Amino acid sequence: MIDLIIVTIVGARPQFIKAAAVSRVIRATEGVKEILVHTGQHYDANMSDVFFEELEIPRPDYNLGIGSGMHGEQTGKMLEAIEKVLLEEKPDWVLVYGDTNSTLAGALAAVKLHIPVAHVEAGVRNFDRSIPEEINRIVTDRVSDLLFCPTITAVENLSKEGLSAFAHLTGDVMLDLFLVWERKIESLAESIIKELNLNAGEYLLVTLHRPLNVDDISRLKSILTALHESGRQIVFPVHPRTHKNITESELGEIMDSWLNFRQLPPLSYATFLALAKCAYGIVTDSGGVQKEAYFLGTPCTTIFPNTPWPETLKSGWNVLAEPEKNSLLKAVERPRPKGKRGTEFGNGDAALKIVKLICNGR
Repeated sequence: MIDLIIVTIVGARPQFIKAAAVSRVIRATEGVKEILVHTGQHYDANMSDVFFEELEIPRPDYNLGIGSGMHGEQTGKMLEAIEKVLLEEKPDWVLVYGDTNSTLAGALAAVKLHIPVAHVEAGVRNFDRSIPEEINRIVTDRVSDLLFCPTITAVENLSKEGLSAFAHLTGDVMLDLFLVWERKIESLAESIIKELNLNAGEYLLVTLHRPLNVDDISRLKSILTALHESGRQIVFPVHPRTHKNITESELGEIMDSWLNFRQLPPLSYATFLALAKCAYGIVTDSGGVQKEAYFLGTPCTTIFPNTPWPETLKSGWNVLAEPEKNSLLKAVERPRPKGKRGTEFGNGDAALKIVKLICNGR
């Protein structure tokens, strides 16, 4: 007998990873039915299908196929399509993750139909409203009924915004999944390093996808040139947006001559973590990658003016750097941190706490 129906909205790589942890618990809970909706925000097979297969996420019940577009256009199409699903399925809860346009559209569609919303990764803030994801976070938190906070910092942020009555400290679901895969990653790392002819502990793993870094070709060129001139092996899984900007500019031809650069397509969850574990350091602008580096104990350099994860900055495991060569290379080549990583992100039981709170309706 089904007592509770949850519609889960996902659309982008970070959400697939988070949903993998929570969906497993939902589907093991008697009397609870999950209906999975994929907006199609990330539609490239390497950014979507591979995660469903590898992480054993159930195939979506609905794939809306929205694709890319301007923020207003994309969010509007999602809002319209999700509303139709909710009217058809009549769920008890809508569950959203993170800070993408899929998150915002799911939350708005639900609240306008008077369906309670639960937000995983609530209370996270950059304190920079020029970032579209920051707006998505703030609005989603404002309309949600359950706010699942990954850290005490997130709880404190919501308290300052007058939302403490809805906030619950659960820990981070990304840590849940990481702990499940940790041993598998260790066994996979050796074969991947060998396959790519890399020297463990010597190469840099690089990811770049934020518009600030990749849409401005001069800024992107500055970052990549500095990394090239580091002399280290560079492993660079290229986001589709970044790949397009490189190939359509002079950078494509320039990078063809860089022998220390290994450009790869987007990687699966396990392959990426295996490479991250064995890297000298990670260079990124991704919030999720900053956390994964922290979990692994791999030094991270973030090319962005701020971070939604200040916990990772403690003891030097993550540092913020400018795209200018001297600043970037100084950060990348800093001594390995000696500070101990704490339990700021919980103990690996966030998904259990989240599902229990939803089932209790509080």
